[in-house]
Amino acid sequence: MKWTISGLMAGAAMTVATPVLAQGSTCDRDCLIALSDAYAQALIDDEPAALQWAAGAAVMENLSPIAPGEGAFDTITGDGDDNYTVHVPDAISQQVGMLKMLVEGDSPVFVGIRLQLNSAGEIEEAEHLIVRNLNERQLSKLQEARPQLALPVPESYTDLRATMLRLGESYYDALDNNNSNQTNMADDCVRHENGNQTARNSFNRPGMDFASDIFAYLGGLGCAAQMDTNMWEYIDTIENRRVEIADPVTGLVWGMSHFHNDMAEDSVQLIGVPWFTERDLSRYDAFDMPSIHVYKVWGGAIHEIEALGVVMPYQSPHSFED
Repeated sequence: MKWTISGLMAGAAMTVATPVLAQGSTCDRDCLIALSDAYAQALIDDEPAALQWAAGAAVMENLSPIAPGEGAFDTITGDGDDNYTVHVPDAISQQVGMLKMLVEGDSPVFVGIRLQLNSAGEIEEAEHLIVRNLNERQLSKLQEARPQLALPVPESYTDLRATMLRLGESYYDALDNNNSNQTNMADDCVRHENGNQTARNSFNRPGMDFASDIFAYLGGLGCAAQMDTNMWEYIDTIENRRVEIADPVTGLVWGMSHFHNDMAEDSVQLIGVPWFTERDLSRYDAFDMPSIHVYKVWGGAIHEIEALGVVMPYQSPHSFED
């Protein structure tokens, strides 16, 4: 692999290095991580020319097609004061996923980026999901990524890439069917969604009362036990499932999907939840949620889930659907 200096960082006397591949070679793990970092910097600098684009490259942002250099290239202005970045490179599929906190105007935003390279090492697909209007609680959890996500998995606990991808795929089946037995989530599994910890919280959280707040109990359950309560029965379908990126070094798997939620019922029946027999959904209108799930996999099980989801109109079109 060789390197070229291909862009200037806005307002700084330093350069962005983007990998350029020798003919016939592929982008390895380090190369893909460097590419994703360079892509984020190109967004900040509004410098799409700093990147190597394939002819006819397809770019999607929050489900809408855009041209290279449009969308986030025009709106992203910085990376803020936080250190939140998660890389998921896959040299076999020649794809890389990145979760990163960036700044749009004066507002922090949670951004998911997926890049696909062609055989010449050029970007042929780029996909952005941007979560805006984050509240203070979410922002407090997005200052830096959970350290265990980037921690290398010891060799004796490392899974085959095919096993990792299968576990990522099976999570969507289990979630859609409210049946944790269709995947394998460890007892220590913790899930975060747009910064909020939504599984395996303390049962003694301040201001939470079991008798009056349904999430005092539900939010304290682990990933598997929570799924088996039927609390997500409102999910209509999970479509456009794409689980193609896995990094055996860190055990991270990158999954993308599109949730359709018709919210046809005002409530769903709960199973095995003390003090509550149903979950009230009457205040919600139908909506879609294109999502990213990053799974931490080791020892044949999912131990961490880091999710990003964007609320969109019901029955929105899909991105990059075959």
